Amino acid sequence: MAQSKSRGRTRRNARLIGYARVSTDDQHLDLQFDALRAAGCGTICCDNGVSGVAAKRPGLTKALRALRPGDLLVVWKLDRLGRSLAELIAILGQLERRGIGFRSLSEAIDTTTAGGRLVFHLMGALAEFERGLISERTKAGMASARARGARLGRPPKLTAAQTKRAARLIASGNMSAEELAREYGVAPLTLARALRRLEVK
Repeated sequence: MAQSKSRGRTRRNARLIGYARVSTDDQHLDLQFDALRAAGCGTICCDNGVSGVAAKRPGLTKALRALRPGDLLVVWKLDRLGRSLAELIAILGQLERRGIGFRSLSEAIDTTTAGGRLVFHLMGALAEFERGLISERTKAGMASARARGARLGRPPKLTAAQTKRAARLIASGNMSAEELAREYGVAPLTLARALRRLEVK
């Protein structure tokens, strides 16, 4: 985590850069702006009308680019920054590697303190635990589906009847594989794979 001094800049005179976000245009940033200004943020970047699941958040990108070692990124609430626990951990990890602190006002989390660093590492452990549970549930579900005889993965592009017809026509010389692939609307490689599976059976 960022130390009390970083490249000649102390925490006492560190820049506080705020980030605020609302999901819809009819929501207001005033509450977040007031809290961030009261916390001492001289610069506030924002995303107005940008959902937390949006792939691009220009305001957040601007804030992250403006931060320098020794600075602090400040948000009103954790959910303003991360769309999920995993993404939140990823962003905080990036800040840590750059020597930048993080502060969430509502949850009273400050990664420049021992308590804040502990919370950050606990969050990382929880995220890893969550990923493990999801992986276990996925594997168990797939095993159960196989036991019931269910077919996993995407459905084949060619039916068994289409593949058998293609095999007959190619064997008789009435149509080529390329012609059949065009007729079925698939790539020749897809047809070739279907024919190989038919031979294996």
